[in-house]
Parts: sequence; structure tokens; C-alpha cells
Amino acid sequence: MPDTLSTTLAALADPTRRAILARLSMGEASVNELAEPFDMTLAAVSKHIKVLEAAGLVTRGRQAQFRPCKLDAAPMGEVATYIETYRGFWEGNLDRLGDYLKTLQTPRSDTKN
Repeated sequence: MPDTLSTTLAALADPTRRAILARLSMGEASVNELAEPFDMTLAAVSKHIKVLEAAGLVTRGRQAQFRPCKLDAAPMGEVATYIETYRGFWEGNLDRLGDYLKTLQTPRSDTKN
């Protein structure tokens, strides 16, 4: 069984799925509503939704014939925590780059004119 972080990252890797999640961040929607902006079949959009469901990012309710999709952003918390562990690394690299750029911009006193 794959770990939840890998499953979530795999689901987020596709731009169509990220667009679906962005739409669901505004409120629940039907599969038909989610499919509207895409130039693909309803079946293809449904497959994307199933990937998001498997990752725990989307849940589907039941209201008579209507089965609205709803965002569940909880799995993204694990992604955020994972990425946060690298913040010090990136900040350190950016600080070193900033220091290096300052040395390039500082006129050297040993240059001959």
C-alpha cells in the first residue's frame, strides 16, 4: 500500500486535477460542473476525480440523484509539512546567493584603472 504522501503528490502532479481542486475550493460541484472548463470527455474527468478520491482529496456526497464532489484538503497538510522540512535548506541557499551577489556588486579596491 503506497504511503499517503506519495499518493497525494501523485494526485497533485496533474494540472487538470489541480484545476479541479481549485474549483472545489470555492464549494462543492457535480462532475458535470467540474467537466465544463475542460476539453475532454466526462469519463476522463471522472477518472481524474477518482484519482483525487483515492488520495483523499475529494469526497462525494449523495443528495437524491445528485452526487456532489467536495474538497478535503487534509492530505495537503502532510505535503505542506514535508515541504516545510526543506525551508531551512532553501533559505540558506538564498541567503548565500544574496551574499554572493553583494560581493559581485561591491567595487573591488584592487582593480587598476
